[in-house]
Amino acid sequence: MCGLVGFLGGVQGGDLGNARAILGRMADTIVSRGPDDAGVWADEAGIGLAHRRLSILDLSPAGHQPMACASGRYRIAFNGEIYNHLDLRRELDAAGGQVWRGHSDTETLLAGFVAWGIRATIERCIGMFAFAVWDRQDQVLTLGRDRLGEKPLYYGWQGQGDAACFLFGSELKALKAHPRFAAAIDRDALCLLMRHNYIPAPHSIYRDLFKLAPGCLLTVSQRRREPQIETYWSLADTAVAGVRAPFSGSAEQATDALETLLMSAVGQQMMADVPLGAFLSGGIDSSTVVALMQAQSSRPVKTFSIGFHEDGYNEAEHAQAVARHLGTEHTELYVTPQQALDVIPRLPELYSEPFADSSQIPTFLVSQLARQQVTVSLSGDAGDELFAGYGRYTRNNRRWAQIARVPYGVRRPAAAALRTLSPAAWQAVLGPFRPLMPAALRHAHLGEKLHQGAGMLAARRVDDLYLESISRWEPADLVIGGHEPLTCLRGRPLALDGLDPMQRLMALDAMTYLPDDILVKVDRAAMGVSLESRVPFLDHRVVAFAWQLPQSFKLRDGAAKWILRQVLYRHVPRELIERPKMGFGVPVDRWLRGPLRDWAEHLLDESRLRREGFFHPAPVRRKWDEHLSGRRNWQYHLWGVLMFQAWLEHEGGADDPS
Repeated sequence: MCGLVGFLGGVQGGDLGNARAILGRMADTIVSRGPDDAGVWADEAGIGLAHRRLSILDLSPAGHQPMACASGRYRIAFNGEIYNHLDLRRELDAAGGQVWRGHSDTETLLAGFVAWGIRATIERCIGMFAFAVWDRQDQVLTLGRDRLGEKPLYYGWQGQGDAACFLFGSELKALKAHPRFAAAIDRDALCLLMRHNYIPAPHSIYRDLFKLAPGCLLTVSQRRREPQIETYWSLADTAVAGVRAPFSGSAEQATDALETLLMSAVGQQMMADVPLGAFLSGGIDSSTVVALMQAQSSRPVKTFSIGFHEDGYNEAEHAQAVARHLGTEHTELYVTPQQALDVIPRLPELYSEPFADSSQIPTFLVSQLARQQVTVSLSGDAGDELFAGYGRYTRNNRRWAQIARVPYGVRRPAAAALRTLSPAAWQAVLGPFRPLMPAALRHAHLGEKLHQGAGMLAARRVDDLYLESISRWEPADLVIGGHEPLTCLRGRPLALDGLDPMQRLMALDAMTYLPDDILVKVDRAAMGVSLESRVPFLDHRVVAFAWQLPQSFKLRDGAAKWILRQVLYRHVPRELIERPKMGFGVPVDRWLRGPLRDWAEHLLDESRLRREGFFHPAPVRRKWDEHLSGRRNWQYHLWGVLMFQAWLEHEGGADDPS
């Protein structure tokens, strides 16, 4: 795992010394991604690459980057791992003519580019990666990102005319270190943040700077400045293909096949020249990964978990039981509230752009714990998205089945009628009737529920229902001067032909929430302590097979992730696993009323909000007051605003000419 940065254009008069100095400063901002080695390279063609290395494979100088192929045509800065690179080497060796300098996967990748071309090589790869490669012959820069979006890559033009410069890198703070950087905050992207608590690709918090989408290659040159993006792998296509050609064997045969695939994926991801371990929560996903690791290891696998003393947040005792059964070398840390709170001031620097999934706090803490003993850690992320683990899938599927019975032409005016009054007005109108209502409704926030119901009634498709259920703020009511962009969840629905409503929900999650929330969270938290994280469930062979499985193998007898449970039960007793699903979180709701109250009040101060000019103060203050009073729990809404405010303060306040 490493970090890369670079630029194309803007090198005045062939001043390579200045170009190298700029590259060095850019790379220094992401030193935690690669503390073991640094390299810069610049060429008179106006291209510069820099690299920070966290040595995982081939710890020798032969793995130094940026690296050139033997002929000098290609020069690459690469972040990630190619798990099947030894297989690729054997294929290249069989063709003859290869002389290897070391045993890094980067060198294998370059040899593949020479032999097969860039796209054909990437399509052969099993791995997680982001890279920038300069083709000296064609004078073209290519950026690439792995299929599911494990590794980040930002890009965009800055400056005007001949002085314009195409910047790219693993994190936004690296791009900010370039003297041409002058991007303003994108209020439209801020709308997306307020809805989702993350900013989905291709958007970033800055105008004219973008995230390369998963499974894509981008080419750009001085002659052709408009980036050309092509998709070499699509989760949507994979899902559709899987549903069209379903697995036809028995449940037992499917379990065998899944275990074989996962065993291979885990085994490949255990390849490292440095100490390796795994995160273990004691849940189905992480326990499966650890069980398959231990089955292939001659020594106890190092496993790590954190616990909390607060009720409802502690999984450490379950992780301990699984570790004891499997015989791992287990380390756990019970986190005090103060230890967790001490992470919060670091979040703006860690994430480089506002990001508001509060489980970023325990993810950082468990990464920090693991890094004390290992350099690589495997995780169980993506099991929920692939095997129907989230309760929202069944809830929204059930709601849609009920709602869809009523024609849209009837539902739409009914929804409009419910929205003629604000939630507060409905609350006042219905107040006198509360004594006549069932006990469950007497203390409910009926105005909010009616507006939520209106949103559901207005749904044209299950996608709309899903968006309604995951949305935090309605951005139009909050963000000043922002216009929410269209996305695959809003305004640009995906075809996904042949997928039933629940399969659509899973696919949408895997294309949005997984890469833009879960994988961002894990990457930045782990890289913040120079730890490489690996996700075996995201081996694209596993993903493709999961989409071939009938839904009855994922949801059965009221149990989610049924087939994954069957794999796990071959290694861990059922009684150690069977319990209600628990999220990986922290009690932010309580902390905002307690130890975080002054910090939050400082960031949500009404005069400050007015002065900065990004948010209408009234809705923020209303939710803050209701939360403090204990009448409502607005932790998710408030955390989104607070993370933007904390990031803005870290960046030196509003510098926004719009």
